[in-house]
Amino acid sequence: MKSTRPFLLKLVYVPILIILLMFFLIGVLISMNVTVDSRTIQRTIGELNTEELFVHFLQFENHYFYPESKNPLLTTSNLSTLAIQLATSVKPTDARTFLGNELPGLRLYDTEIAVAGEGTNLSNIPYESPPPTEILLQERKVVEEELKGRTTEDKDDEQITNPDEKTVFIYQSHSWESFLPLLEGAEQPNEAISSDERVNVIGLGSRLAENLMKKGIGVEHDKTNMTKELQQKGWKSTKAYTVSGTIVDQAAAATTSKYVYYIDIHRDSARKNITTKTINGETYARIYFVVGKENENYLENLDFAKTLHQNLEKKYPGISRGVFLKSKSEGNGVYNQDVSNKAMLIEIGGVDNNLDELERTVDVFADILTEYHWENHEAKEVGGQ
Repeated sequence: MKSTRPFLLKLVYVPILIILLMFFLIGVLISMNVTVDSRTIQRTIGELNTEELFVHFLQFENHYFYPESKNPLLTTSNLSTLAIQLATSVKPTDARTFLGNELPGLRLYDTEIAVAGEGTNLSNIPYESPPPTEILLQERKVVEEELKGRTTEDKDDEQITNPDEKTVFIYQSHSWESFLPLLEGAEQPNEAISSDERVNVIGLGSRLAENLMKKGIGVEHDKTNMTKELQQKGWKSTKAYTVSGTIVDQAAAATTSKYVYYIDIHRDSARKNITTKTINGETYARIYFVVGKENENYLENLDFAKTLHQNLEKKYPGISRGVFLKSKSEGNGVYNQDVSNKAMLIEIGGVDNNLDELERTVDVFADILTEYHWENHEAKEVGGQ
């Protein structure tokens, strides 16, 4: 009888102590006037891999199929980090959260890594650096040798039918973004600027549109020269998203509009060692996704970007640099993604990538998007919607 008494006392006192500790912590938080909004909670929970968390809970019920993991998910370290982040918005493993308000300019690098691709870390996260106006207005000669056999005149006449029902809208907010190997005398990232559709991101949009149309997907491709539009309005390059926003809104408001996917194509300013991946002996320009957090429904766009990232990685490991979240302190913050839950901003390659590498990646992305589209289209038909 005596041996069971300490056990019974422990059984009674431990829950009481835990409850008292919880009330104490709640009291401390209230007295400190700490506010935790839904975005902070979502950002913190996002640090955990939801699939791993699901498997972790399944382990409690079935130890045979889920043996003890060598790398447990809910460790004291992980839980304490999450608790600190929820209470203070400070992430112990990210120095930027300590110094972001103290060091001028550090917020430019406050991009969140929602999904890290191969080699992606805080030292090579993307950031926006619009070119100066005088650079933007300069026009460099194109290296014509690089375009031989690629122009419409050099190709065999191939009839591509664009389906009547358009579900994809492609545009380029920074249409001037080009690539150094395609421009004469260009060496620095800021010099990779051109209004020639053959060598800037409009050309990538055209190739993507052609690929999708060949696969039976209707496409509308806007080829607005954003440099010209901004010059006519007397605006700087930082207003490019205002111009493209008007274009997107008009497209979405059209009476015949049935667009589902809105794709804004860009290229990164990073150098070739970061933006290039060799897969099965072929080099590809790496791709990544940017999701704007200022859109109140950004979580839906984030889920979509994550799905495309995962589908790309399954077939071409390392081709995606990941998915990044940006607020208005790091750029536009919305990126016209409030128009649809399948709106995306994709960055294809960097300033040093050549046309072969860029076109291979565009073809890969077209295949992945096509598979996603038709799988979901068939699922809707089966569901009767």
